[in-house]
Amino acid sequence: MKTTVGVLMGGYSSEKGISLKSGMAVFESLSREDFDVHAIHILRDGWFVVNGDERFAIDKNDFTAKTPSGKLKFDVLFNAIHGTPGEDGLLQAYFQLVGIPHTSSLHFESALTFNKAETSSLLNHFGVNIPAAYYLAEGEGWNPQEIIEVVGLPCFVKPNRSGSSFGVSKVKTERDLGAALEKAFTEDSQVIIEQAVIGTEVCCGIARWDGEVHSLGITEIVSKNEFFDFEAKYEGAADEITPARISRDLYDQIERESRFIYESLSMRGIARADFIIDKETQMPYLIEVNSVPGLSKESIVPQQIDHMGFDRGTFYGMMIREALKK
Repeated sequence: MKTTVGVLMGGYSSEKGISLKSGMAVFESLSREDFDVHAIHILRDGWFVVNGDERFAIDKNDFTAKTPSGKLKFDVLFNAIHGTPGEDGLLQAYFQLVGIPHTSSLHFESALTFNKAETSSLLNHFGVNIPAAYYLAEGEGWNPQEIIEVVGLPCFVKPNRSGSSFGVSKVKTERDLGAALEKAFTEDSQVIIEQAVIGTEVCCGIARWDGEVHSLGITEIVSKNEFFDFEAKYEGAADEITPARISRDLYDQIERESRFIYESLSMRGIARADFIIDKETQMPYLIEVNSVPGLSKESIVPQQIDHMGFDRGTFYGMMIREALKK
């Protein structure tokens, strides 16, 4: 009998559109010989199984749906929701309560990695290099000189709990700080102001299968914009080079550190660690950990899966089988 799989996509954040692309890429690539696959939209106006123009409401009591073929129950869920509620632990806690396995990290680990400030603080304690940072909550008073004394200029202003570069600004002068904070607070009530490490940005995918944590390789980002913003990520304003053009020793170091981060944070499924390699010291600095990275056809992790020689659908099937083991 085939395994019934629901591919989750959408969400409640600015990343909804990206998530829909990620989810459809996974949905289309999974083997129909092995899996009975259904697209599931998790949206503010409701949760639905989507089949072409038809939508069947999800019963939130047990995450089932009534369809013309009968009651649809899921053996496992593939989580492709970026942002809330799929990357911050909310859905993970719900699925634990209703007893359905899924491909992402558990609820506490998801909530932790979604919070940049908390993740950085913990990993810094573990010896991972983290850029200097200053944290602000909405409504809290702030002093520009005090912030700049900590992080210097230029710096990045980011929502603390968001992705896909929504609400992110690169600040070069003190007078630009206020506007950047206002922009970031449109995405989250918490903001992180971070030292701008100047150098090469790289991303390392990580996943567990056959009982071991594996690196998926390292991709180098060459943005045509000021930094790797939304346009660079999703609208072709960047070159993404896999494998990254860095020394073998540095490549191995970043892969080891990425696996260490994945295991230290007790992550599951597919994750991605993003670094900046300081151009002067060649020291990699962790800038972000993604517990539900982009999986659209143009995204970084699928490019790394290709580089490893895996068929994408086969790889996503491996992640489903890993989830069922748990």
